[in-house]
Amino acid sequence: MINTQNPIRVVLVDDHAMLRKALAVFLLSYSDLKLVGEASNGNEALAICAEKRPDVVLMDLIMPIMDGVTATKLIRQSYPEIQVIVLTSFGEETLIKEVLEVGAISYLFKKILADDLAKAIRAAEAGSSTFSPEVIELLV
Repeated sequence: MINTQNPIRVVLVDDHAMLRKALAVFLLSYSDLKLVGEASNGNEALAICAEKRPDVVLMDLIMPIMDGVTATKLIRQSYPEIQVIVLTSFGEETLIKEVLEVGAISYLFKKILADDLAKAIRAAEAGSSTFSPEVIELLV
């Protein structure tokens, strides 16, 4: 059931401003999702998580200053209640396994449909994982 009274609070982390803008517009179209912050690297993401305490972080992996794997590890260590969804273009098996080991709940590719991303955010907030089909093939 979609809860519009207490929307899921989301932070976007990606070094590409245009993608963050597109994701921000996407979030606006769902009454149960609320954008509470944007970051262009993992270092900024940590600061926003400390201040805003989101429910879910959409995390890119390859970024300057601090990459997504390091940021995911530090967020999950400091704020275990915050779920991290990897949203990336990179599907190397070692990268997937590494970020899941440090605490990402889901691993999705940026080509995901908007409704599927919204479902993944809701699932993560509820403690369930979502994976792109290509990721499942690599992990099996």
